[in-house]
Amino acid sequence: MSAARGIAGVVTALYLAAEGFSALELGFLFLTVTATSAAMATLIGLLSDRFGRKPFLVAIPLLAAVAALVYALFREPIVLFVFAALGTFGRGAGAGGGSVGPYQPAESAFVAESAPGPVRAAAFGRLAFASALGALFGGLLAGLAHTRPHLSLAAATVVYRPAFLAAAVLAAGAGVMALWLREKHQPRPPRSGRARIRWPRRSWPVLWRFWVTNSVNGVAIGMFGPFMSYWLFVRYGATPGEIGLLFALVNLGSLVSTLSAASIGRWLGTVPAIVAVRAVTGILLVPMVLAPAFWLAGGIYFVRMVVQRVGLPLRQSFTQDMADPQERASVAALSNLPAQGTMAGSQVLAGYLFDEVSLAAPFELAALFQLANAVLYGVLFGPWRPQPRRQPAPSPPEGRDGPPPRLPS
Repeated sequence: MSAARGIAGVVTALYLAAEGFSALELGFLFLTVTATSAAMATLIGLLSDRFGRKPFLVAIPLLAAVAALVYALFREPIVLFVFAALGTFGRGAGAGGGSVGPYQPAESAFVAESAPGPVRAAAFGRLAFASALGALFGGLLAGLAHTRPHLSLAAATVVYRPAFLAAAVLAAGAGVMALWLREKHQPRPPRSGRARIRWPRRSWPVLWRFWVTNSVNGVAIGMFGPFMSYWLFVRYGATPGEIGLLFALVNLGSLVSTLSAASIGRWLGTVPAIVAVRAVTGILLVPMVLAPAFWLAGGIYFVRMVVQRVGLPLRQSFTQDMADPQERASVAALSNLPAQGTMAGSQVLAGYLFDEVSLAAPFELAALFQLANAVLYGVLFGPWRPQPRRQPAPSPPEGRDGPPPRLPS
């Protein structure tokens, strides 16, 4: 699935620009994608706590495959808007787009339930490793789009078609492979005989903290994430093959950092490590956007993304550790909900800034918001510790003292 999203992360914005979309129009499309993805992720998080994770790990990749197939065959703007939203094309931050999808709440809960607490961060690190590996191949496959300057609108569809077809095949393969997953989660039987979706009340003390920090981070990501390949194309005239190669190299370098995340978290502490990662990645946006040449900007971007990948499994593991075990998928979905809203708004603002102000302005604002996010994360989670789960007291064995007392109903 990450290979399919790696392809889409490179070519979607470039294809739409070749079809005549302005940066502001791209911003509105990404807003639509973000809003739809937020609704899907929230619903999946709530439903998968009741009905299991596996159905969504099968269905969402198949939906992305249909969207990629539509992009390979059609070019009507309204059709492209609708299926970009359903396939969540345009989400993610360039080379980081491989691990993003509305199924992520179900996926995070599935992994958390498959790995005990002491090795959970390492398990998420291996998941991020697999995502980076898939996105590496996806970046290379983006070179199937042999574009050239001044394409006609009809020619753009033909040129980008092989890349979208490859994404469709990979996404469909991911959905089929998920049929063999075995999940440990057993949905709770409803007392009334009717399934109900419940608000994660027991996890609220940490949920609102995630809302605050993720909302600020969402502004930063929306400013540059979906536009990364577009910015490289406009700023340096880079081709899809060059951008795909850069993203592949980034994912190659990230293979090590994702596996080392658990060790770094134990060394620094989980929260200090997340704060440090977000501060460094925010600072590196400034020299990257000021770089005069493509490969210099790419080198800084490489360093930034390698650092950023350390924080991803730590954040996923930390979120699952802090959530009540019966509310894991709900918390994974709802913790990012406000961020989807702030990301959606900042994407439109970024499109306007790209068109009317400068190519650097959105990145500079994103750097400020990521630094603010690092400070907030340290303040809100630095002193916080997960509350110990209450275990039921063991019943005394039957013996000379008689059977254990019955509790009143």
